[in-house]
Amino acid sequence: MFSVQPIEFATPEFDEAVGLRYEVLRQPLGLEYSPEQLAAEYDQFHLAAFDAAGRIVGYLNLTPKDAREVKMRQVAVAPDWQGRGVGLAMVQFAEQWARENDFSLMTLHARLNAVPFYQKLDYEKEGDPFEEVTIPHFYMKKTL
Repeated sequence: MFSVQPIEFATPEFDEAVGLRYEVLRQPLGLEYSPEQLAAEYDQFHLAAFDAAGRIVGYLNLTPKDAREVKMRQVAVAPDWQGRGVGLAMVQFAEQWARENDFSLMTLHARLNAVPFYQKLDYEKEGDPFEEVTIPHFYMKKTL
């Protein structure tokens, strides 16, 4: 069992989420987060999935780009929770939040292995693959 809820920047929950992001997204690539990268997230929407014991097992960031577009970033699910609906629940929560806050377009940069997940949720690939954090990504979008 898990629950999805917003978390605040610069809290113990945020720090735990950064640890999960590092484990899932950066460490396998030999990359770190710089203090400047994390500090730039102060005004973004942070969302986490918690297991029954209160441990963060998923994270998702929403970064407004303009009045209609919000970008989904840094989606990470703990390895032992992958394939159990955590990513789906976080994306659904994020889309609902975006609609409630008058955004009409969700965009993201999907790693190659995540493209099928987003396509099942009606996100569309646009353009050619590009390199980001040393690996191929696709620009994807969904009208909300």
